[in-house]
Amino acid sequence: EVQLQASGGGLVQAGGSLRLSCAASGFTFADYAIGWFRQAPGKEREGVSVISRSDGNTYYGDSVKGRFTISSDTKNTAYLQMNSLKPDDTAVYYCAADRANSIFLATMTADIHLVKYWGQGTQVTVSS
Repeated sequence: EVQLQASGGGLVQAGGSLRLSCAASGFTFADYAIGWFRQAPGKEREGVSVISRSDGNTYYGDSVKGRFTISSDTKNTAYLQMNSLKPDDTAVYYCAADRANSIFLATMTADIHLVKYWGQGTQVTVSS
C-alpha cells in the first residue's frame, strides 16, 4: 500500500523558513517522482515543486522559484525547504507521488487528476 506522510507545517512570520517532509512507503522510491502541491482557502490546488528521484530533475512554480528547494534522501523521504516565506504562501501543502511524466505535468499545469498518490496535507501559515 502506497503511503505518503507529510509533516513540518506550522505558523511562521513573513521572512521565516520551514522545512516540510514527505515520508514515502509502499513503492520503489527511485521509480517515482515526488511533488508538492498547495491549496489556499478558496483557491484551486496548485503545483509547487517536484523532484524525480531517478535523475534528480526538479521543477519549481514561478511563485516559489528562488525561495523553495526540493530534495530527497536515500530513506524514501522528500523535503521542501521554504525560505523567505510570504503570507501568500499560506496554504495546506500536500505531497504526492507518481511516475515522473505524470507528476511533472501535473505540477506545471495544476491538473491534479494526473497524480495517482496523495498524502494528507500539512498546514503552513505565514503571518505578516
